Amino acid sequence: MSHPVKHGKHVARKRFGQHFLADKLIIEAIVDAINPKPGQAMVEIGPGLAALTQPLVERLGHLTVIELDRDLAVRLREHPKLNVIESDVLKVDFKQAALAQAAPKLRVVGNLPYNISTPILFHLLEFVDVIEDQHFMLQKEVIDRMVARPCTSDYGRLSVMLQWRYEMENVLFVPPESFVPPPRVNSAVVRMVPRANPAAVDVNLLSEIVQVAFSQRRKLMRHTLGKWLTEKAFEGTFDVQRRAEEVPVLEYLALAEQVKSAVKPA
Repeated sequence: MSHPVKHGKHVARKRFGQHFLADKLIIEAIVDAINPKPGQAMVEIGPGLAALTQPLVERLGHLTVIELDRDLAVRLREHPKLNVIESDVLKVDFKQAALAQAAPKLRVVGNLPYNISTPILFHLLEFVDVIEDQHFMLQKEVIDRMVARPCTSDYGRLSVMLQWRYEMENVLFVPPESFVPPPRVNSAVVRMVPRANPAAVDVNLLSEIVQVAFSQRRKLMRHTLGKWLTEKAFEGTFDVQRRAEEVPVLEYLALAEQVKSAVKPA
């Protein structure tokens, strides 16, 4: 027997970036893409009015949800099969969440708020070792950047930092009219599966290299990354007569490794 969460009237809050999913066919397609199995340890970020939560918990038997909106958290707690973490997701320790469920790995899902989707993705990167997979609904424009290939206008810092650690694919298009209120943008669902054997790199160093490289993306990297490498007294080989978007992920990883081994701590 299911225990639907009582909705009543809840007005979407702009400061939380709330747009509630309401299209039943889209909800069904998302749940099918996630393919939850009974007993799996899953965490949903931003359950809102439980549009995804309800079908997920029916298939899983139990679900942990993270909700910042106090009013929504109160309603969600009425559901006997939900564990509600009332918190900003950027403050949640997902290793602790895995321990709390006695699970080696978590499956993470959610309709991420448009205003903080990128910080959430980077926060989860810190816990990738305890994550089996991630399915997120995001602004389509963000997903285009996540999965972008080199030599395209969408390819940038987000592409490099996430493709280093995840296999990713855009699995579903979600139009604005699927939400209440409708956002002014198209949405999509991305599947993110952590790579089994990622290159071992210093994530902070990689992040700095990529940020410097893309700081003036229209210019050749000799103006940006070239200067940065000179300041580090880097003597390795790296072609800076290119634009940042022309460099594949593997080359950025190799450069981070070279810089790490060549530059001695002060």
